Amino acid sequence: MLTRRSCILGMVATGLSMADARSGEFPARPVTLIAPVSPGAAIDVTSRSLAAATEPYLAQPIVVENMPGASATLGPARVAKLTSPDGYILTIIPSTVFRLPFLRKTTFDPATDFTYIIGVARVAIGLVVKSDAPWATFQDFLTDAKANPGKINYGTGGAGTTSHLVMAAIAKQLGIVWTHVPFKEGSAGSALLGGFIQAVADPAYWAPLVRSGQLRLLVSFGPDKLSDWPAVPTLKESGIDLVGDLPYGIAGPKGMDPAIVKRLHDALKQGLAAQSFVATMAKFEEQPFYLDSAGYRDYAMGQIAQEKRLVDELGLSE
Repeated sequence: MLTRRSCILGMVATGLSMADARSGEFPARPVTLIAPVSPGAAIDVTSRSLAAATEPYLAQPIVVENMPGASATLGPARVAKLTSPDGYILTIIPSTVFRLPFLRKTTFDPATDFTYIIGVARVAIGLVVKSDAPWATFQDFLTDAKANPGKINYGTGGAGTTSHLVMAAIAKQLGIVWTHVPFKEGSAGSALLGGFIQAVADPAYWAPLVRSGQLRLLVSFGPDKLSDWPAVPTLKESGIDLVGDLPYGIAGPKGMDPAIVKRLHDALKQGLAAQSFVATMAKFEEQPFYLDSAGYRDYAMGQIAQEKRLVDELGLSE
């Protein structure tokens, strides 16, 4: 039976909870961070490292939950639809969030459905082949592809990913015909080693296999050479006017309290500087991509416009 006393106690508890929120005493319980990739993927590992590094400054655990699918937008789509923007459920935002609405119908709008909190890192992307492949250099690879239309099948982590669009743009620029084979993120390498495809364009899930000598890195897509492979050229150094890496950050649902956003930003910024996180980034050839909340939102708005132009130029829009 609900008594008058219990009603009063409930009202008091609710009032205290609201007062705590107003006074900035956040968080009062663990925070969930959605990693929209499979367990073990580069962004998953770095997200867990950042979560662990941030916990001492947030004074609550950060629980990483994997939610792969839809070219790494399934998790962000869930967060975009949250009706309680209390800061307890956040998501990693990969660049596909800005692009996918121009490729297919989505349930979210990146311009209006997120509160952008902080920029985190940029994941390196590169093109790899088996170590016994006939192409010693990227130019060898391109020459063969031009001479033999349709011969090369390459894998990526999915349709609409940055890797896919860069390879499509290379093909358009150079008049190459090759076949895209989409895989779940991080799994194309197994198909390459099994001989089912000839190359993989993907974030640096391939780094351990290149270090072990099983795969050969032909070219990196980012603006700078990779520190572990300084002899490997970038696309620009190879005469292709393209840059493609995978910047990511953290966001929550729209309408978050600015005080909560600041609390999260400040704690995460401390986590970004932790040596444990910096070391984890290095394993996956990631580079810092810190942006404060206002800067990250400005970046997101700029990326949305840029991704629309790219999709239109490649003729990929629905």
